[in-house]
Amino acid sequence: MALIGKIRKQKWLLVGTLAGALILFIAMLMFDNPNQSLFGGSRTELGEIEGQKIEYQEFSRVHDMLYRNASSDGFSDRTFLWNFFVDQAIVQKEADAIGLGVSKSELLELQFSEDNSKLSPIITSRYQNPNTRQVDREQLNQLKDIITTSKVDQMIQEGQLVPDFKYRWAHQEREIIKDRLQTKISRMVEKGMYTPTWMAEAIANEQNQLVDFLYVQVPFDEIQNSELSLSDEDYKAYFEENKTQFKQDEETRKLEYVAFNVVPTAKDSATIRKNIADLVENFAAAEDDSLFVENNYGTIDEAYFKKDALSPAIADTIFQMPVGSVYGPYLDLNSYKAVKLLGKKVVPDSVKARHILRRATDNVSYLAAVNTIDSLKNLIETGAASFDSLAANFSEDPSNASQGGDLGFFSQGTMVKEFNDVCFFKAEPGKVYSVTTQFGVHLIQVTDRKFGDSEPSVQVAYISQDIIPSQETQDMVREQALQLEEESKSLEDLRKLAAEKGFQVETSPALKANDYAVGSLGVGQGSREMIRWAFGSDINSEPAEIGNISPQVYSFQNQGEFYVSKYVVAGLKSIRPAGIPSWEDVKDEIEPQVINRKKGEVIKQRIAGKNDLGAIAGTFSVQVDTASNVSFASAFIQKAGASEPKVVATAFKIDLNQISEPIVGGSGVYVVKPTNKPAPAPAGNIAQVRQSSQQSVRTMARSRIMQALRGNAEIEDNRSRFF
Repeated sequence: MALIGKIRKQKWLLVGTLAGALILFIAMLMFDNPNQSLFGGSRTELGEIEGQKIEYQEFSRVHDMLYRNASSDGFSDRTFLWNFFVDQAIVQKEADAIGLGVSKSELLELQFSEDNSKLSPIITSRYQNPNTRQVDREQLNQLKDIITTSKVDQMIQEGQLVPDFKYRWAHQEREIIKDRLQTKISRMVEKGMYTPTWMAEAIANEQNQLVDFLYVQVPFDEIQNSELSLSDEDYKAYFEENKTQFKQDEETRKLEYVAFNVVPTAKDSATIRKNIADLVENFAAAEDDSLFVENNYGTIDEAYFKKDALSPAIADTIFQMPVGSVYGPYLDLNSYKAVKLLGKKVVPDSVKARHILRRATDNVSYLAAVNTIDSLKNLIETGAASFDSLAANFSEDPSNASQGGDLGFFSQGTMVKEFNDVCFFKAEPGKVYSVTTQFGVHLIQVTDRKFGDSEPSVQVAYISQDIIPSQETQDMVREQALQLEEESKSLEDLRKLAAEKGFQVETSPALKANDYAVGSLGVGQGSREMIRWAFGSDINSEPAEIGNISPQVYSFQNQGEFYVSKYVVAGLKSIRPAGIPSWEDVKDEIEPQVINRKKGEVIKQRIAGKNDLGAIAGTFSVQVDTASNVSFASAFIQKAGASEPKVVATAFKIDLNQISEPIVGGSGVYVVKPTNKPAPAPAGNIAQVRQSSQQSVRTMARSRIMQALRGNAEIEDNRSRFF
């Protein structure tokens, strides 16, 4: 009892002990499961859009499904997919609020309607016949049969469809639904855009109001920058008048950086030349040219080329060589090459051929097509059937099957390459050949050939190696970059050292947290890493401060190349918060406009007191020009090549033959003298003006509605933590 009494008297100690134990327990859980936040939220949350959470795993699964085999940079793919998730969530919320939806029957019609005008634009763009550029109705009907009759699982098991076909199609349906709902919302907004009669009449009057005037334009370039002295007040004044133009929704940052280009040395070039030279003897002796070329990263083509189609480096030499010989090494652009002459013959300018096509869209239909073509080939070669009769009964090319598959005469390049090469370089008249193209499997027979001249063509094979920096060269340049990074304790140090050593310091444009391109460095992982450092996007790092130098030297590779093309040392130049910035933040951006404004003031002072256009023109060595039939609505001055609303408005405002005060416009300082203001023509067809105005406003609304909805949406974007 005494012990219990003591505990009661010091209960704060017990509570504190329990609280401490609880905190330690939660911390242990967090270490055991780092994806769990203190209050249960997930650290794998990519973002939240209007209350809809996007998990990293789900986003990555969809991205991998859609872009697994894509050849793009990967960054733009993720941005495109994120924007889809954002727009889908926003559109769905708006649709739910006003009772819009897409029914199952409507979705089916959007995917498979026999009326092409009722198909979703997503379907019409993705399922086109490559020849006609029209909807591939045959493919669409096959897909409809597969989906609506529940054949999907069976065809996936049989390998006729890719394993994730169902997920791909489901995602496409989400795209179609989002697009349809967005269209419905857009049309509702467009229908609300109306031009009343009084406004149409006002627009017509503005269009019909014209003025003729004489004018002098003094370009800003008439004043040299060295004649000016800009003060902070000049910048502040311009900024205060235009500051809303600089408002931004996201924080941006600018980097300064020094890029070290990695270029091959003379030693690198000599080594690569020797590599090719060492292969020449074996290349000439090779019996299997295709295998030799494949093993030595070369190229070989069944085509025959005339002299003008070959590189100038070998065009004259190759025709003097005996078949089977090799020439090289030789320099061709940025590569060392060796070329082997495989054959020489006169190639027809055009051929007449016929074919039988069996279409193939997957592995099963391809194997069936090959078997059918082989059987037909055997029937023709044994004389059991004629080509034209088999074409009429078996060809799936409706454009010529009834004519026995006859394609008539055609020149080189008319057909796809595989078909073209057989007809022009391989086929002997009367014989039949099978070939596979993007359209399916063909049986081809050349029936006639025409020769324009006796100039021979050659078939060649190449081995080549690009002249690229060696690893030694890459390491040497990297050491230079590392040395600069180590010596630069701040951005100011980087600038000074770069100036001393003759390196160029570049400045990036304003960068957002999710950008992936940095100025001249372009798109790439190196650019993305620089931006992540600047914003401290890594969950374990702090945002950089102005003047900081990144502790990492960034490497860049050109797409499709396997060496580092440049190393970069970077520092943080500036930070511009979201909202309206200070004038100091945009000083560099507004400087050209401030300079022109100051020049305008100087020009106005020099014009002051002059009331004759000729005298004003003579002061600046410019001429007096004439502007005729200038519309109040467009305000475009033809000879000046610019839209100058302030100038045109002044011409309408002042009396005839009165000389205006100097007007600072967009392209210089103007002085105007109106000479004619004809009475406005009758308003004309007001209904047509109304329709044109409404169409213009509706088009603008259509293009801006999603931008407006995004601006008002609640979006939490955490992508920069992950990518």
